[in-house]
Amino acid sequence: MAPKVLISDSLSDAAVQIFKDRGIEVDFQPNLGKDKDKLAEVIGKYDGLAIRSATKVTEKILAAAENLKVVGRAGIGTDNIDKDAASKKGVIVMNTPFGNMITTAEHAIAMMFAVARQIPEASASTHAGKWEKSKFMGVELTGKTLGVIGAGNIGGIVCDRARGLKMKVVAYDPYLSNKKADRMGVEKVELDELLARADFITLHVPYTETTANILSKENIAKTKKGVRIINCARGGLVDEEALAEALKSGHVAGAAFDVFKEEPATENPLFNLPNVVCTPHLGAATTEAQENVALQVAEQMANYLLTGAVENALNMPSVTAEEAKVMGPWLTLAGHLGSFIGQMTDEPIRAINILYDGSVGAMNLDALNCGVVAGIMKRANPDVNMVSAPVVAREKGIQISTTNQDKSGVFDGYVKVTVVTAKRERSVAGTVFSDGKPRFIQIKGINIDAEIGQHMLYTTNNDVPGIIGLLGNTMGKGGVNIANFTLGRDEAGGEAIALLYVDEAIPADVLKTLEGTGLFNQVKPLEFVIA
Repeated sequence: MAPKVLISDSLSDAAVQIFKDRGIEVDFQPNLGKDKDKLAEVIGKYDGLAIRSATKVTEKILAAAENLKVVGRAGIGTDNIDKDAASKKGVIVMNTPFGNMITTAEHAIAMMFAVARQIPEASASTHAGKWEKSKFMGVELTGKTLGVIGAGNIGGIVCDRARGLKMKVVAYDPYLSNKKADRMGVEKVELDELLARADFITLHVPYTETTANILSKENIAKTKKGVRIINCARGGLVDEEALAEALKSGHVAGAAFDVFKEEPATENPLFNLPNVVCTPHLGAATTEAQENVALQVAEQMANYLLTGAVENALNMPSVTAEEAKVMGPWLTLAGHLGSFIGQMTDEPIRAINILYDGSVGAMNLDALNCGVVAGIMKRANPDVNMVSAPVVAREKGIQISTTNQDKSGVFDGYVKVTVVTAKRERSVAGTVFSDGKPRFIQIKGINIDAEIGQHMLYTTNNDVPGIIGLLGNTMGKGGVNIANFTLGRDEAGGEAIALLYVDEAIPADVLKTLEGTGLFNQVKPLEFVIA
């Protein structure tokens, strides 16, 4: 029986035709995604679901999806998909990471022009029969300084276009190397310097824990008087109320927003303010971009449903079905090793060195590399996937090296990951035991044997008596149950580490108590995605 795919959002007719040409039965119901109850009612009979942003793939929808194998998002953002629930259900989530980069970058440039010359207001005035030529005095872009927050794929295109407009470009991106910045022809700066110098500021970062409210009230106050702010990335990056106040006071001369904290945005502090340009999330809304992402998602889904090939998956590596059977546990390990280091590293990464020892060296190392790099990069960019992660790393100037060696220890095979920054090198190693479960076996050169759980706590300390009791006591008083407790040290009286696997996320007050003892050099909660 042929696989069945439901398209529940507006997608190009060409995507429908691709499914048909590949022998896949397809139902094109572009309005169904807006009716969550109806979607839940019918989703059980489909093998694949192709969507854009209107369809919300919730835990409830997934629970009703008895036969669903893959969800394909025509676009980059997957905030409308419960990826954890999909993973637990065994549903692959795919996106199209590169299909609308140019379109989004061009929209940011267009918004910059619009706010510089007050084009929307001038157009409305002229349509109304007024001739208010003197009212709409604008500014040139030539010679102005553009501050780009986030110089990745889209931000990099914006930098290139801005340089073509003869603008001076300064960029803030913790992962942008000086070498890469030089190649781009931009000046790498810290955020405070960007805020002080920029005539225009444009944001091109994902919404994460570290980027949320990056233009806070305090940071907006640090900006140059007369600055104009453009956001075509994600809502929640800017304190919209604080920006509205700065616009009213005249400190900020204008703003152009395509995204908002609450969407659909029917009310917003920025609405109806002078020289504020607002569009309804049109960053990817061009015929070219929609065609590209629609074709890409259809091809990816068809390939998976017919051959088992996985491309651009957010919760599964890009490997063949045959490889996945053998490599599955090692791919999981690779992701955990990367995630460990990613969560531990705050400063820009210069290099990622991956060592494959013994039997693992005969596997698909490209896929394993992708797993490691994706695990590292997900902290900065949650939408990164197995395919895009190495590209993102290269864009940021991160050197990736791989070493393959014959069996050198007690394990048949293991993987060791080392990250190099300007301040330090950090390494972690792991293996897969005969039970198919990944383990951490070494951290910072200290041997351990740690089972990996969803919630963990990593601590370092000087090797002195009482640490074990202190950890156990503090966890117990905080109501945190310890599932597994692993210790290691380099030598008696030297550096010691502890890795705790706990049943739930550790409350902030418990972490604060541990830090307040003064006995720990580091206290770090960790989270891992456990399928």
